[in-house]
Amino acid sequence: MSNPIPFYDVVQIGYGPVSEVMALALARQGRKVAVFERWRERYPLPRAVCIDHELYRVLSALGMSKDLPAVSHEGPMYRWFNAEWKELLAIDWKSESISGGPEVNFVHQPTLEKMFEEQVQACANVEVNLGWEAVEATQTADYVELVVRDFETDERRTVRAKYLIGADGANSLVRQAIGSTQEDRGFEADWLVIDVLPNEGVTLDIPPAAQYCNPARPTTIVPAGIKDGRYYRRWEFMRLPHESREDLEHEHVAWELLSPWVRRDQAVIVRHKVYTFRSLLADTWRKGRMLIAGDAAHVMPPFMGQGMCAGLRDDWNLAWKLNLVLDGKASDSLLDTYQPERRPHVSDVIDLSMYLGKIICIPDAAKAAERDEAFFSGKAPPPPAFPRLTDGILRRDETGEVQAPAGLLSPHGAVRAGQRTGRFDDVVGLGFVLVLRNGASTTQLGARQKEFLEALDAKHVVIAAQGEKTPAAALIDVDDKFIPFMQEHGIDSMIVRPDFYLYGAVAGSGDLNELVDDLAADLERHGVSFESAAHFVTA
Repeated sequence: MSNPIPFYDVVQIGYGPVSEVMALALARQGRKVAVFERWRERYPLPRAVCIDHELYRVLSALGMSKDLPAVSHEGPMYRWFNAEWKELLAIDWKSESISGGPEVNFVHQPTLEKMFEEQVQACANVEVNLGWEAVEATQTADYVELVVRDFETDERRTVRAKYLIGADGANSLVRQAIGSTQEDRGFEADWLVIDVLPNEGVTLDIPPAAQYCNPARPTTIVPAGIKDGRYYRRWEFMRLPHESREDLEHEHVAWELLSPWVRRDQAVIVRHKVYTFRSLLADTWRKGRMLIAGDAAHVMPPFMGQGMCAGLRDDWNLAWKLNLVLDGKASDSLLDTYQPERRPHVSDVIDLSMYLGKIICIPDAAKAAERDEAFFSGKAPPPPAFPRLTDGILRRDETGEVQAPAGLLSPHGAVRAGQRTGRFDDVVGLGFVLVLRNGASTTQLGARQKEFLEALDAKHVVIAAQGEKTPAAALIDVDDKFIPFMQEHGIDSMIVRPDFYLYGAVAGSGDLNELVDDLAADLERHGVSFESAAHFVTA
C-alpha cells in the first residue's frame, strides 16, 4: 500500500527572508506549512541591508520586538553628492517615522535571517525541507500539487496543499507555472558590490550613507548592518562602459576601487561580486491556488533599499487574507485583491528606486554636469512620494473612487492603558481595529455594526491626548502619534486593517455606522457575510 500524499494548508517554495516571514506569519495563525528549498545551507553573505519603519513594525508584531534592536541600528542621513562633493539630494533616514522609531534601520542580512529561522524553528506546525528542488507545480479545483526532488539523490516526492506560494526568486518556477510574464521597466546596470568588515579599532573616514555621483566612477557607500557588535560597510561601484564584468570581479580590482576609502591593513573584504540591477514586475501574481511573492513578483534597483521590504509587504498583505480564507470566513476571491493592492504599490516603489538610480548611473561628464545644474537650480523634480494603497479593500465614495485617507499607513507608537505603557500593537492586539477619537462615539454604534465587529474579531479603542479628560478605558497617546494624525486628516473614527493600512475614516461620530457597513459590504463581496449570528458564514 502506497503512502498517502502529505497535505498542508500552504506549501512554499524558497527559504529566503520573504519565505521565512511568510511561514512565520502563517504559523502564528496555526496553519500547517511545508517549505521546500533547493539549497541545504543558508546563503551566508548579505544582500539587503535595511528594513524600513513599516517592516520593523511588522516584524515586531510577529514576535521579534525584543530581538530586533540587537540585529539592527538606526539609519543615518542618506546624502547624494556630485563629483565635487556638493550635495544634490538628502533623505533623512534617521527621522522619526509614523510607525515609531527611525524611517530606516540597517541590518546584517545573514544575522537577520538567522533570527527569522530561529523563530520558524520554534513553530511545530512548519516543516522545512532543505535540499529539495521544486520540479513541477500543478493544481486542481481542490488543491495544488508540487513535485520536488532531492538535489543530491534525485529522490522524488509529491505533496499537496490548499495554496502554494512561490517565494522562489527571480527565476521563479511558480511564476512560470501560472503563466505570468514580466514587465521590464527599463533599468539595467552592472555594479560591483563589496562588503567590508573593518578591523577591530579601525574608524573609517567615510560618509555614513552616501551616493557619490561622480561620472568617473558612480559609487555607493552605505552601512551593511551589525554582527556580534561589529559594523559592516558596503561599497558599490558601477561598471563603466569600457569594462567587463570579469574585470571587476578580481579581488585586486576591488582593493583598487576601495583605495580612496579603506586600505588593506584596515579591513577585510567579506564579499565582492558583480550584480545586475534591474527593474522587473510580474504581470500576474495569482492563478487559482498559486501565488508569488518577493523577487518572484518584482525586482528593483537597490537605491531605496526596498527590495526585501517589498517582499515582506507581500507577506503581510497575503497573511491576513489567507487567514480569513483558510478559516472559511471568506471565499478565495479575497485573494484577488492581493495583486491590485500590491502591484501598483511596488510599481511606485520601483519608480522611486529608478528615479534615484538615474541620478547616480551617469558615467558621462557632460550629462552629469547637466544633472548637477538641474539640482542646484531647483529645476530637478523632487523624488516621488512614498506610495500608499490605491486599490483593493479600501473605502470608496459614491463614484467608486478611494476616499481619503483610506490607503494610508496608520500611525503607531506607545500608548498607556491604565498602569500599562507599551506599543499600540502589543497593548491592543492585531487584526482589524476601530480607533475612535471621541469616547462618546461608541454610543453611536448600532447593534448590527457591533455584531459585525465582534464577528470580525475587531478591536475598538478610544485614543486620547495626554492630559485630556477621557473615559477611564481610553488609551493615552504617549508618543503623540495618533491624535496629530487624526487631526491632520480630520478624523473622528478610523478602521485600521490587519496589515496596518487604513480601510477608511469618518469625520463625525454620526457617520460611524456607515463606515462599518461599508467594510462589511466590501468583505461580503468576497464571500463574507454577517446576518444574525455573531460569527461569519461563507456565502
